[in-house]
Amino acid sequence: QVSVVESGGGLVQPGGSLKLSCHASGIIRSIEAMFWYRQAPGGQRELVATISSGGTVKYGDSVVGRFTISRDNAQNALYLHMNNLKPEDTAAYYCMARVTTTLNYERDYWGQGTQVTVSP
Repeated sequence: QVSVVESGGGLVQPGGSLKLSCHASGIIRSIEAMFWYRQAPGGQRELVATISSGGTVKYGDSVVGRFTISRDNAQNALYLHMNNLKPEDTAAYYCMARVTTTLNYERDYWGQGTQVTVSP
């Protein structure tokens, strides 16, 4: 099996910064792409950012210029640096890893989510 675990959420004031981390472990041969999604209460899950195994990144329109996604392939780790946070960034943030396992099948694995709350 594969486990994906996020950390780093919390309460921050508007304009502040926060760094989220995600670590994948288990029967991993390779991770093709990694994603950060978020979901606010009553809202739909929204793509925040994605990064390929080669480092190509894409961001959702609402976070461009404020968030930076990065990964450490050797550690199967994913990061999200969030700057100039706004109250509308409040959500549960989820990491997703597109994994090719050592059993030679590809599957998307999700973490349990970490809460980010932006409030004065």
